[in-house]
Amino acid sequence: MPLLTLRDAHLTFGDRPLLDGAQLMIRSGERLGLIGRNGTGKSTVLRIIADVLALEEGEFERRAGLRIAMVEQEPVLPAEADLKASLLERARTVPHSCAFTAEQLHGADRDRWHMESRLAQFLHRFALTGTESPQGCSGGECKRAALALALASEPQLLLLDEPTNHLDIDGIRTLEEQVLKAPAAVIVTHDRAFLDATATRIVELDRGCLRSYPGNFSAYEARRDGQIAAEDLARRRFEKFWQQEEVWIRKGVEARRTRNEGRVRRLERLREARAERRDRLGNIKLALDPGERSGRLVAELTGVGHAFSGKPLIEALSTRIMRGDRVGLIGPNGAGKSTLIRIILGELAPGRGSIRLGTNLKVAYFDQMRERLDPEATLADAISPGSDWIAIGEERKHVITYLGDFLFPAHRAKSPVRMLSGGERNRLFLARLFARPANLLVLDEPTNDLDIESLELLEQRLQDYPGTLLLVSHDRRFLDNVATQTLVAEGDGLWRAYVGGYTDWLRQRPQPAAASRRPGDTPPASAAAQDTGSPPAQTSSAKRGRLGYLEGRELSALPGQIEALEQEQAQLSARMSDPAYHARGAEPIRADMRRLEGIEAELAAKYARWEALEARAAAQAGAAASALCGRTP
Repeated sequence: MPLLTLRDAHLTFGDRPLLDGAQLMIRSGERLGLIGRNGTGKSTVLRIIADVLALEEGEFERRAGLRIAMVEQEPVLPAEADLKASLLERARTVPHSCAFTAEQLHGADRDRWHMESRLAQFLHRFALTGTESPQGCSGGECKRAALALALASEPQLLLLDEPTNHLDIDGIRTLEEQVLKAPAAVIVTHDRAFLDATATRIVELDRGCLRSYPGNFSAYEARRDGQIAAEDLARRRFEKFWQQEEVWIRKGVEARRTRNEGRVRRLERLREARAERRDRLGNIKLALDPGERSGRLVAELTGVGHAFSGKPLIEALSTRIMRGDRVGLIGPNGAGKSTLIRIILGELAPGRGSIRLGTNLKVAYFDQMRERLDPEATLADAISPGSDWIAIGEERKHVITYLGDFLFPAHRAKSPVRMLSGGERNRLFLARLFARPANLLVLDEPTNDLDIESLELLEQRLQDYPGTLLLVSHDRRFLDNVATQTLVAEGDGLWRAYVGGYTDWLRQRPQPAAASRRPGDTPPASAAAQDTGSPPAQTSSAKRGRLGYLEGRELSALPGQIEALEQEQAQLSARMSDPAYHARGAEPIRADMRRLEGIEAELAAKYARWEALEARAAAQAGAAASALCGRTP
């Protein structure tokens, strides 16, 4: 039995139908990626599934007792003494925020203890303690806290609305791991790498209909282009046939003489179908005007250091940014990415070191919180205050036409900015940013709330942009497609430069000790000493003496055992990603999930054992070599 079903669902906001006969079925074991253009109603679909919003027409069936938890785009935390108390209050007052039962929230001490214990566990996984003040939490901390509450309640269906917004890359990876363990999920996100890692099916909301595609986002991309081409061909054929019939009916006399009433009725149906047809929403029209070229040097930092409240954000950073560079800044929340950008732009003086700026710099700054948009200004005034015209390079456009390029209809030009959704506000900010020439473009989290089509178009324009780009983003695929080099915060104020985007950084960065090495790699001789803080001669491997015969055999067998476990893990993950996997039934799915968790635990234990034995073997070989050298005359 499916978890829930929508049949012939209809819902209209204003004069625009968001759902127009939509169909949807969700089964246990599925992780749906819900995608679509901004404003098409993706968040509305989540609210319907969560039973927060009712359909106007159609059927909505949900399995009895289904436990659902939903995390909104911008979760609100009640004002309480600390974060943990705020989340418990949210659980009591926002029914869809978690799947904790009334007994767990208000019942016996044992039930409450179990609930609070799980909440503390998931807060720790998202790098929170629960003692933070909810009023002082950043957007990323609020999102991580709401995610921890939802996941701790063990929902049977998890609903996530733009869950990666405001999360850093470590937070996104943690969320990926938890979503893969969820019994079922529906995820609204623009993060294509996240969809590739988690989704078993893509559902596209397009003109009121829900279209389903098996597999992850990459599989959807492969099929989407062919479907759009087929749809365009069908539309052109329809238009051609309709025009032919219109020409025939206008002949009048011939139409009446032939008395082909069936053909006349068919034309009436064609006219009705054409009037009711909803064409695919167009793409925004992005044009970047670099203006005059800047000098060859954009910025040079020499020994730059900066701290905030005693915490070092930047230590002894020396780097050069040249004209045409596209630099991606990577680091966890609070690492100082925005601070570093302000120093590069000369807006903030560094605590130590010096910065030299290039000549003829024209900067356009896309700030993370869109704080530079006046919420009371109209859309037209936000783009071109005091004028009805905009100059884009050598082209001059009326502000209404320019807003239309960014998918804002003419009647909304006088609407206030505060009426816009997050995605629309993002588009408006891009429109204002690109309405003026700039040879240094600074984008701080530009992908938040942008739909995937607009995101891909922005990528294309940035790839062709001849100016210099500074980019702060946690969108891994966006970084791969745009950045030519990265500046990465590696902790304690250390920043290091790498060539290429996010994936290139993963290949080049220093690898962590045990978890990232594969069987057969030789661990560093000093690894054990670094872990304990003792010199190699005093490590436990030296104290333990020689590696025994059985331990030697165990060490030889471990690489093969690890490889077999990883193959089983890959096969199991592939089976669980199969579109027909849900048909296996609930019990086999639960068994597979338990086995997947068991494999992860076995791998961790075997890696730890392999490293310990390998370190002892290396120490033993070193001792033997030293003894041999001592006997050499």
